[in-house]
This record gives sequence, structure tokens and C-alpha cells, in this order.
Amino acid sequence: MTLQEKIEKLYGLPADGLNRDEVGEAFNELKNLLNHGRVRSAEPVDGGWKVNVWVKKGILLAFRIGALTEFSGDDLFKYFDKSTMHVRRFSLGDNVRIVPGGSAVRDGAFVSKGVVIMPPAYINIGAYVDEGTMIDSHALVGSCAQIGKRVHLSAAAQIGGVLEPIGAMPVVIEDDVMVGGNCGVYEGTIVKKGCVLASGVIITGSTPVYDIVNQTIYKKSSDRPFTIPENAVVVSGSRPLSNDWAKGQNISVYAPVIIKYRDAKTDAATTIEESLR
Repeated sequence: MTLQEKIEKLYGLPADGLNRDEVGEAFNELKNLLNHGRVRSAEPVDGGWKVNVWVKKGILLAFRIGALTEFSGDDLFKYFDKSTMHVRRFSLGDNVRIVPGGSAVRDGAFVSKGVVIMPPAYINIGAYVDEGTMIDSHALVGSCAQIGKRVHLSAAAQIGGVLEPIGAMPVVIEDDVMVGGNCGVYEGTIVKKGCVLASGVIITGSTPVYDIVNQTIYKKSSDRPFTIPENAVVVSGSRPLSNDWAKGQNISVYAPVIIKYRDAKTDAATTIEESLR
């Protein structure tokens, strides 16, 4: 029986019918594969992205059997989590730079060589962070989020996680994307290669994005994930409400706007500084 088949079988059992040792063994095998990037909660397929639901089921099984436990390194550093959820341990051979000051990576997250993690930052279980990426201070990489190569997640950038609903697409940030400070990307949004999100941009599955270059509006649909097109430069904007009373009050609502697509000037402003890596 494959690991996938084993997890699917266990997930279908009621909580009181689970053998904790069997679940623990399956989850430890899954964590090892996730840590090394050999399986992913979502993966690129034919130019799109495919959700691997069985991986998320394996993670949820670990939450199901875990009991709240105290983890104490000493009297000053204590935390309380499910007994199955550990902090990932790194070695010098991983070639990941973790600057001291309160960052944490949950076991079961892939962090590739050349990644820099500035304090405090957090990478949750099931996430995938590819090589050369910078995770800046106060940045979050949520559960199962997929982060590409040479991405810069600026200070306080929030990349949402997704373990429920089980089949939902996680947030995907593809290669060479610049995510500005205080940005938030949530609800299964896919940000394609080369995009630039200006500081403060918030993108959710329910927020339309207005492309003034191509004079079109991007929205989430029932048959495809919400996608920001390749090389788009997105800034914070607003649009007026059409309700008569709102018009009279000059009320507008937030709207992300694609102001242009990458050019030489944008490339110069977002060039990665290799010496920092």
C-alpha cells in the first residue's frame, strides 16, 4: 500500500477508530517527504496548479490525534501545541540562513537552499519555499502555501494558509515575484511569475482586480482559481460605489489595480541583491 493509499484509508476512519501509532508512522513519513520537497500540497502541472488533497489529509490526521503538549526548551522559552506538531530542525548543510530573533518553521515545511529568513518570521506546515527566496521580518508563509524561486516577501507580508476546506487551492506565489511590505495574499490566489505587488496591496478570492492596461477585470470563478497575470504590477486603488446614497457621500471601496506590466524600470527597482543571500 502506498503512503497516499494509507493516508486516504486512515482519514476515512472515525477519530475513535484510529490507531495512533499507525497514524504517527504515516505522518512521520509524510513529514520527511515534505521537508525534502519530494511531495507537495500543491504542484505545477501543465502550466497550472494541482492540489494534492491526500497531503492535506495527512496533515489534518496529525492534528486529529495530537494532544495539547508543553514544549519547553528552558524556563524562558515555552510553547504549547499539538504533540504531533514540532519545530523543524535545520543544520548548516541545509544552506538556509535563519537570522536569530524569534523565527520558526514547522516540521513538514520545505525550505530550499539559499533561502533567508529574517526575524521574526513564520513558515507553517505543508508550505514550500523555493531557492533564493527572502522571507523578511514579520512575514508569514501560511500552511500549504507555495512560494517560488527568488521571491521577496517584504516586511509584514502575509501569505494565507489553507488546510480547510480540504480541496481548496493554497496561495501560490510563483518565481521572481516581489511582494511589498504589509501585503496580504489570501484564499487560494495564484500570483504568476514576475508580478510586483506594491506595499499594502491586499488580494483575496472575493476582491476583483482591475487591469487598466488591458481594460479587463479579473475575478475568481467556479472552474478556475483566482489568478494575477504574469508580470503584472499591482497597486492599491479604489472604485466608487454605485448606490445613490453612497454616491452622495462620495464613498469608495478598496480595489487592487494593475497599473502596468513589468519593464526595465520595474526590473531595476526590484532587482535581488545577491550579496544578501
